[in-house]
Amino acid sequence: MGEENKVTLHGMWISPYVNRVQLALKVKGIPFEYVEEDLSNKSTLLLKYNPIHKKVPILVHNGKPVSESFVILEYIDETWKNKSRLFPEDPYERSRVRFWASYIQQVTECMLKVLKGEGQDEALEEFLEKLNVLEDGIKNSSLGIDTNILGRNMGLLDIMIVVTLGGYKVQEQMFGVKILDPDKTPLLCSWVTSLIELPIVKEYAPPHDKVVSFLHFLKDVGFKTPRN
Repeated sequence: MGEENKVTLHGMWISPYVNRVQLALKVKGIPFEYVEEDLSNKSTLLLKYNPIHKKVPILVHNGKPVSESFVILEYIDETWKNKSRLFPEDPYERSRVRFWASYIQQVTECMLKVLKGEGQDEALEEFLEKLNVLEDGIKNSSLGIDTNILGRNMGLLDIMIVVTLGGYKVQEQMFGVKILDPDKTPLLCSWVTSLIELPIVKEYAPPHDKVVSFLHFLKDVGFKTPRN
């Protein structure tokens, strides 16, 4: 890969925001270098590339940094237009994808509150309510959520939902809360199940044992998951 097309991603392995970008790059077939950051001892490059928020992910393309995961995802899709598109071409369909992407972001934030034990009962109730809304959105095909992955490439909503809910089994086991219920949210469960079986998702999923160890740490002492 020539320097003029060099792509580097600065991240932290457990961050869902970083994992969104990693998966998007893989879906688009974009070669990149990954740099793991220690947020307790931030590197000179991290502070240089993201002096405002000082967080990951940071995508560096041709020496130019782009920060915040959703901004990065849009940048990737607009820069490599000849690759599999993350957003629909049609402006109206693109607006609907942005709407649901924003909603899934809220689901992610609720889930992180549950996992961190921040007002867990209230956070869990809010989380489950949002999953029910998402389930209704899937049922109502006119709202624009396409959960059938067969015969098409992964898009933005697929990436966001599998990063948010793809590890639900180990999370349920560790924290004793029901995250996905096939009786209450069968369409959402089917969507997530089909996505986690894709080879491209399996390749980029964090190692199971490493996740378990981290969740033990999270449960015992608490941790503020990097948000960007």
